[in-house]
Amino acid sequence: MTTAPRRPHKPRNPHRLLDTVIARHDLKNDAALGKALQVSAPRLSKIRHGKLAVNADLVLRIHETFMIPIAELKSLTMECK
Repeated sequence: MTTAPRRPHKPRNPHRLLDTVIARHDLKNDAALGKALQVSAPRLSKIRHGKLAVNADLVLRIHETFMIPIAELKSLTMECK
């Protein structure tokens, strides 16, 4: 039995995503971002601290709320090298 080749692990950087959205829209902090996205501040904190991943729901909320293209949001989560 053969298995499909694994994709290489791509580290995520949720700080860059969250910080960019906060800066672009002149929000004060994660609590203000959470309020705009209708997401709890503890959920954003867990994302920042690596307890939760940035999921499709959050990406769509950011896209729909702030009209940032999904491709750009995806690139913001990728680790800089």
